[in-house]
Amino acid sequence: MISVTDLRAGTAFQMDGNPYVVLRYSHTKLGRGGATVRVSVRNLKTGNVEEKAFGAGQSVEEAPVAKKRMQYLYSDGKTIVFMDPTTFEQFEMRVSIIGDKIYFLKDGEMVQVLFWGSEALDIELPPKIDMKVVEAPPGIKGNSATNMWKQAKLENGLTVKVPLFINMGDMIRVDTRTSEYVERVK
Repeated sequence: MISVTDLRAGTAFQMDGNPYVVLRYSHTKLGRGGATVRVSVRNLKTGNVEEKAFGAGQSVEEAPVAKKRMQYLYSDGKTIVFMDPTTFEQFEMRVSIIGDKIYFLKDGEMVQVLFWGSEALDIELPPKIDMKVVEAPPGIKGNSATNMWKQAKLENGLTVKVPLFINMGDMIRVDTRTSEYVERVK
């Protein structure tokens, strides 16, 4: 059993027969009342994001999830296929379950895949990934007095806000959790 006060982002637990992973955690204590733990969780079977609230003394069941390093092969739009590099066994996962994480997968890339039993349920990406800018309007000279941003399209098809000095062909670092620009890569 896991105490709800030990739930942090990325922690997997099981409730009502469904596996969940914590996305956000907050702990509040108001006046004389008991503390409340609120978590935003993703159901690993359906991909739905839910909000749950617990009393501070409650606990949840630990989910029997296993992580396995696998290679991303391809996506056909509805499913994603991963391969175990040692056994060459292939596993499929619905695109709807991982959501926007698909934008950060590159052919042949190694990622951590979460399994619940024999079912592949989620992937873990590194917190930051380097991507190439394929489309970016030129920055207008003189617009640098304030913190100005423009839209840029990346090699993965994702559009992010970047500073004016970023040009087409530049490599930038993107946060995979928020899909936001972090820094230019030299």
